[in-house]
Amino acid sequence: MHGHWRLQEAKQRFSELIESVEADGPQFLTRHGDDVAVVVSIADYRHLRNVGSDFKAFLQSAPDADIEIRRLVLPARRVEVDEGEWSSCSIPRSL
Repeated sequence: MHGHWRLQEAKQRFSELIESVEADGPQFLTRHGDDVAVVVSIADYRHLRNVGSDFKAFLQSAPDADIEIRRLVLPARRVEVDEGEWSSCSIPRSL
C-alpha cells in the first residue's frame, strides 16, 4: 500500500514503513479509514520545525532598504469622562 497504512499494519511492518518514508516521502497512518498520523523523515521533520521559527533572524536577513518612515505628530485630544465611569476603574483620577 503506497503512502497509506492501516495502523495495525504499520505496527506489524514498522521497518518497511520506515523504508517507505525514506524512499517515497511521508506515509499516512489510518485507523478505521480515517487519517490519524503522518510519518515523516527526520530531515523533513527538522525542516518543518525550523520554518518560521526565528522571525528576528528572518527580518535581519532582509536586504537593506533606504526607507524613511514618518509619523504624524498630533497633540492628544481631550476626552471628557463622567465621574461615575471612574468609580469602578483602577486608573488614578488625577489623569
